[in-house]
Amino acid sequence: MEQISLDAVDFALLRELQRDAGLSNVDLANRVHISAPTCLRRVKRLHESGLIERQVAILNPHILRASIGSSLIAITEVTLDRQETSTWEQFEKAVETETMVQQCYRVSPGPDFILVVHAAQMSDYLDLTQRLFTRNTNVRNVKAFFCIKRSKFGAELPLS
Repeated sequence: MEQISLDAVDFALLRELQRDAGLSNVDLANRVHISAPTCLRRVKRLHESGLIERQVAILNPHILRASIGSSLIAITEVTLDRQETSTWEQFEKAVETETMVQQCYRVSPGPDFILVVHAAQMSDYLDLTQRLFTRNTNVRNVKAFFCIKRSKFGAELPLS
């Protein structure tokens, strides 16, 4: 990855965009005290560098639950039998295709992976476990924790 040089204005832009990426260019420029054309040029540079991966809408699963009828969030620990780079990468590749898996972290020590899974209902989670864990002969252990309440959620990275 290419390293990008950042100054105080870039950090201010990143802070504001992490809080609300839906701001208009003019509003963003006003918040960091720069001109709108300069703001647009800098944000484009941050995107092109890969520092800003993408912009998304973060949905509230508890409000969504009222519309779709149910919602299940599971934090799942996965331990593989063989500890090799190729088996880790194979598991990661399988996880990438699953839309219910919102996040996947390779961790140490303890389990090999932590997954954050959002499913509409328990039967959907069961189908996912069959595809990812039961049919994978290299999965040794799976432990799931089902969320009863989201106390905090954030996506902002700390910036100095």
